[in-house]
Amino acid sequence: MGRALVAAVAVAVAAGCGPQKAEGAGTATPSAGRSGTAAPSASASQDDKPGPSASADPSESASPSASTSPAPKALMAEGTENEQVRELQARLKQLDYFKRSPTGFYGSITSTAVRGFQEKRSLPATGSVDQATWDKLVAMTRKPTANELRPPTTNELDTPDPRCMTGRVMCISKESRTLAWMIDGKVQMAFDVRFGSENTPTREGQFNVEWKAREWTSTLYHTPMPYAMFFSRGQAVHYSADFAARGYAGASHGCVNVRDKAKLSSLFDQVKVGDKVVVYW
Repeated sequence: MGRALVAAVAVAVAAGCGPQKAEGAGTATPSAGRSGTAAPSASASQDDKPGPSASADPSESASPSASTSPAPKALMAEGTENEQVRELQARLKQLDYFKRSPTGFYGSITSTAVRGFQEKRSLPATGSVDQATWDKLVAMTRKPTANELRPPTTNELDTPDPRCMTGRVMCISKESRTLAWMIDGKVQMAFDVRFGSENTPTREGQFNVEWKAREWTSTLYHTPMPYAMFFSRGQAVHYSADFAARGYAGASHGCVNVRDKAKLSSLFDQVKVGDKVVVYW
């Protein structure tokens, strides 16, 4: 008992819900592009700009042989995160291509949905949204309602990461913004969750619950963190009154915020120190 208390005090200094300096912890496993632009390996800019060799020789661009049309400019692609993506997802959901609640983040699931829509309409099946794809989608759908853009109900669960399929796991998907409490591959409870901002990202990977605190206040931000279950230094799953009030209009300092306090209280009682935590895209 005394040893556990010493361990809790030792990490209390870091219990501030997110990396505070340019520490390598939040970026140990880079995501596919949480920023508002596409990942460099498949970015929209590479589709509509000539490569370095194509622009090096002016005479080459003047040659009749270099007359191929550039690819249409992508309005949205994997890695984009904004309100237009949220509207895109809501419109795709009206046509049954997007099977979950809008998140505003353009990930692989959104790309697959867009590609399916494009193939059905004989559009170039790039998985990215150009003007022709957007115009066609808008023409076939109606403007989403506020509830369609931000449903009050729990987000639909993502397909569990393979690491979630054994043992006792808090399985946390950044793609669908959900936490599933799973035991031996079966979902016991599910929650809407919110993550850190681009400057204070929630770490991805496999962790374990290091310690728990029913009542805790951040030592860095001085904000309440009820039902905190710490899994990576100062980052924890915990209830957030701000998330409950503002939803996805805000962000955490790196923690996994939950907005259903009563249900989280039940989860807190079930989760044990040492249980697995998996955070993934």
